[in-house]
Amino acid sequence: MGTLSTFATFGVGFLFRPLGGILFGHFGDKLGRKKMLFLTVFLMGGATVLIGFLPTYSQIGWWAPVLLVTLRAIQGFAVGGEWGGAALTAVENAPTTQKAFYNSGVQVGYGVGLMLASGCVSLIILSIGEDGFRDWG
Repeated sequence: MGTLSTFATFGVGFLFRPLGGILFGHFGDKLGRKKMLFLTVFLMGGATVLIGFLPTYSQIGWWAPVLLVTLRAIQGFAVGGEWGGAALTAVENAPTTQKAFYNSGVQVGYGVGLMLASGCVSLIILSIGEDGFRDWG
C-alpha cells in the first residue's frame, strides 16, 4: 500500500498537468494571462503550504495519503497552467530579437530550482546528519 501511495503521489501531479494547461490556457486567452498566472502561482503555493501542514497517517489514518494525493493533483493542475502561461508571457513581452532567450528562462527555472532545493537538503544533511534529518525532517 505504501508503494502504491508513493507512485500515486508523484504520478498524479503529472496526470493533471495537461488539464491545467488546457483550462488555464483557455481562460488565459479569454481573461488575460497575468490573471491566470497569478491564480496558478497562488494554487501552487497554497497546495505546497497545505502539504507542509498535513497530519501523519498515525494521526488521521487513510485520509493522510488521500489529502496528499489531492494536493499533489492541485499542484500538477497549477503547474500545467503556470508553465504555459509563464512561457507565453515571457515571449510576448520579450524584445523581438530575444524571444527564445526569454523563453529559455522559464524552461531553465525548473532545473535551477531543483538544484537549489537539492543543495539545501544536502547542506542540512551535512549539518545535522542523516539521523537528525530523519528525526527533524
